Amino acid sequence: MQQSHRLPLTTDQIDAAFQTCLKVQDEATTHHNKRPFAAVLLGPDNTSILLSHFSISHYQHAESELARLAAIHYAEEFLGKCTLVSTWEPCAMCTGTTYWVGVGRILYAASEGSLGRLTGDDNGENMTMALPCRTVVDAGQKDIEVIGPVAKWEEEVLRHSDAWWKAHTTS
Repeated sequence: MQQSHRLPLTTDQIDAAFQTCLKVQDEATTHHNKRPFAAVLLGPDNTSILLSHFSISHYQHAESELARLAAIHYAEEFLGKCTLVSTWEPCAMCTGTTYWVGVGRILYAASEGSLGRLTGDDNGENMTMALPCRTVVDAGQKDIEVIGPVAKWEEEVLRHSDAWWKAHTTS
């Protein structure tokens, strides 16, 4: 497994990244009537926001779209030193895209399990899969660090997302 030599994240860097990510999510729900999912790409210095994206549709998720854009703009060696930050645990599709693009670290606030509990079973707006991103990463050969859920931020993401899901829940 090739090591990407990522710098360790500090608590202040994690907090700043999640604050930015949550602002992107709030903009998505408030101004664009999009689902409450957002992602940002942190540069190797763990402070520079290189890209941000929110969820567009059921198959154009924040994380996968951000990873695709990152692959267009940056070399894989560079991306191996970067961090994809997400308000929610990336799904299997998004984790797979992040893996293939070569982003070296995934940092997420709230778990897929919490999302499932928030949105409920058989919610047509969010058909959550019970497949943790760590399972997807562990099935591969690349050196990708996964951090999350982060308890302090999980509660904040749930609070910010709850009203949108209540207004858009379908069965």
